[in-house]
Amino acid sequence: MENLIKEISGLVYEASQIDKDLFEKFNVKRGLRNADGTGVLVGLTNVGDVVGYEKDANGKVIPIPGELRYRGYSVEQIVHGCQAENRHGFEETIFLLLAGRLPNKEELKELHDVLGRKADLDEDITQMILNLSGKDMMNMLSRSVLGLYTLDENAEDYSLPCLIRQSLDLIAKLPAIVIYSYYSMQHRYNRRTLKIRHPKAALTFAENFLYMLKGDDYTAIEADLLDLALILHADHGGGNNSTFATRLLSSTMTDTYSAIAAGIGSLKGRLHGGANLQVLEMMDNIKKHVKNWSDKEEVKNYLLKILRKEAFDKSGIIYGVGHAVYTISDPRAVLLKERAKLLAQEKNMNDEYNLYCLIEELAPQVFSEYKGEGVKTVCINVDFYSGFVYEAIKIPKELFTPIFAVSRMAGWAAHRLEEVTFSSKRIIRPAYKNVYPNAAAYPPLESRK
Repeated sequence: MENLIKEISGLVYEASQIDKDLFEKFNVKRGLRNADGTGVLVGLTNVGDVVGYEKDANGKVIPIPGELRYRGYSVEQIVHGCQAENRHGFEETIFLLLAGRLPNKEELKELHDVLGRKADLDEDITQMILNLSGKDMMNMLSRSVLGLYTLDENAEDYSLPCLIRQSLDLIAKLPAIVIYSYYSMQHRYNRRTLKIRHPKAALTFAENFLYMLKGDDYTAIEADLLDLALILHADHGGGNNSTFATRLLSSTMTDTYSAIAAGIGSLKGRLHGGANLQVLEMMDNIKKHVKNWSDKEEVKNYLLKILRKEAFDKSGIIYGVGHAVYTISDPRAVLLKERAKLLAQEKNMNDEYNLYCLIEELAPQVFSEYKGEGVKTVCINVDFYSGFVYEAIKIPKELFTPIFAVSRMAGWAAHRLEEVTFSSKRIIRPAYKNVYPNAAAYPPLESRK
């Protein structure tokens, strides 16, 4: 078998080579990107909007401060509005994304009650999760979601009330699925005590996640920061890979569970959902090799070493810096940074926080010096601070990407509902042009070398 795999591997590599000039010849938008790096417009949505640049009269891309809007409201409005009223805002964000407007007081309470009732897992689901084997949390999460299909008697019902029920059910249950899967995995492979804490209906979404993970051993600031992170990751327009994957499958009129599992599978990819883990690994490396964390020149020189592929993982990437859309600023990173300072003070992590801030200041300068004139404007993205926040809260690294999924479930559900209910819906079917030369003749088996 090894010989066969080796043989096919070489053939696959050779058969997969495509002349790069052909992409330009046929005007192929590689990665669904235009030549200037902007995304190719493939759809319209009412759910979310991501803005990081504008174009002048000549079509030139002009960097502007980043904006993220949910149903017309900026995340700054949502976050600062909830903070001013001293309450968590993720439940409100869920309602806004699904329904298209902000809830009133009674509607918000009803949503909280519904999510609270649905949050706990019945015995069949719990047993299914505990019986799963595997060492990857995202894989366990996607298998659990697909498993819920078998327990839903109306899994193929495409009526709007049923689709909304399924959406609320998944939004409510994902935290428990994640936590139970984590402790099951730890028990199975690391011989740790199996802990099952049932969610409490009176707690907020963020508080329940921390309670199921840590019991009562969490602080108000920790819950506030997790709630903030959930709000900020809930949606990012229709063009991000996992949301597009969800809409892609939804356009075929497949079931809810299959569509959401596709989103989870996309988010699992290290180029999408795992970036904050790479930031943490990079920061650990920087803290180890930079003696004076407050010395600008020393920090700057080490960042240059990373860019020159002389340090850390030799990839030439400063993780957490740069974004496909945001240029001058990522509003999610700005909001996380605001509150992360309070968390750093509570956890006695001021030196670490200040190092993050210094790298945020220096990274654009380093990029400009290394890349030269004409380099794309870059900024810190949300992954840069989210890993710091989760580490300070003492959330296990295995849960970083699953938390992303827990939050993004709200956005996935909203985009799926839009995709399947839009009156002129069509299956998404992009085109690929074949450039492999036609065979002259079909050779008999006996004559092949």
